[in-house]
Amino acid sequence: MGRSNVGKSSLLNALVGRKGMARVSATPGKTQYLNVYGLPTLYLVDLPGYGWAKANKRDRESYRALVDTYLRQRTTLRGVVWLLDVRHPPSVDDRRIQDLLAENNRPVLTVLTKVDKLSQARRHAAIRSRADELGLTLDDMHATSSSTGLGVADLAESILAACRD
Repeated sequence: MGRSNVGKSSLLNALVGRKGMARVSATPGKTQYLNVYGLPTLYLVDLPGYGWAKANKRDRESYRALVDTYLRQRTTLRGVVWLLDVRHPPSVDDRRIQDLLAENNRPVLTVLTKVDKLSQARRHAAIRSRADELGLTLDDMHATSSSTGLGVADLAESILAACRD
């Protein structure tokens, strides 16, 4: 899960090694439903983005309600992979989701996306800033790039490990 335009579908495709499995669009807000992908040992669910999307206010509120209900009521949900764009500080919506995740007491893997968009020096500074802003340690976060594959294998291992627990 993550904000609109954070790269959820792109990362999902990178994780499974299938470029066209999850639909990717340059227009934020294209994922409007729960898209479930069955893998041999687990299911991955691509949720609609929260925050800004190219949709009307009623539709955005509907996406928010869908996500909230799924997180609160899905009894078989083993954990959440929470995506944030490394280039931007957490938004008000990100903080709301962080609180919601904490309330639900489910395991969360915090993932910073689009790290390839920053130089090496700016990347490390941005990762440290995001960790501080979220009250997390650097070890609590995964830095990834769907474009280059950076961090994707490590994230996949973490997801599989979380499902085994």
